[in-house]
Amino acid sequence: MRALGMMAVAVAGVVGLAAAGRSSQAGGTVAGKVRFTGAKPLMAKIDMSDESVCKAKYTAPPTEETVVVNANGTLANVFVYVKAGLPADYAAPAPAEDVVLDQNGCRYHPHVLGIRVGQKLAIKNSDGLLHNIKAMGKQNRPFNVSQPTSMTTERVFTAPEVMVPLECNVHGWMHAYLGVLPHSFFAVTGTDGSFSLKGLPPGTYTIEAWHEKYGTQVATVTVTAGGAKTQDFTFTAR
Repeated sequence: MRALGMMAVAVAGVVGLAAAGRSSQAGGTVAGKVRFTGAKPLMAKIDMSDESVCKAKYTAPPTEETVVVNANGTLANVFVYVKAGLPADYAAPAPAEDVVLDQNGCRYHPHVLGIRVGQKLAIKNSDGLLHNIKAMGKQNRPFNVSQPTSMTTERVFTAPEVMVPLECNVHGWMHAYLGVLPHSFFAVTGTDGSFSLKGLPPGTYTIEAWHEKYGTQVATVTVTAGGAKTQDFTFTAR
């Protein structure tokens, strides 16, 4: 269980890179935390009794990840990104590496992730049992692909979309959310609820924070060359 959690957090810390020809030192930074107020909701336990391979990977029954409140009162799995404001002539370098979505312990790792338009998504089956991945895009073509054993399937998304829901038709509790962007200025909050968007060209931006249950919040932030701005978000229980 601990190993799986560390895997998800490691991916959740992904931060956007600078544009071609601009270094992150020359660009501006927007950073902050996503805070949570109100009563922490109790997440339902997941019954994996019919999947002994997955059940054996946990020391205690796993729970749903719809709302993950951290020990410091912040919210995990929030997708924070630049929604608007980049210069019209902005050109970002194409990332060479794949984004990995792993099915391990009959759960998606990470639960929330981001990817660039045209970048490969490598969907892994680390359980060695049947999974069926269904992507319900609206701007991107939906797909429904089966993975009967340990294997990797690659897909590419062609249009910006926040967010693309992913689910497994075999295991109804398996859900993930994918943000597809034409740039790399995005981050997903992890165990301390923080995010950082580095290397932004000087300008005024609309920053959006997305959460699967609590919706979206937006903020307008102006950054200067080499400057740093703090922008926090707060979601309230309901």
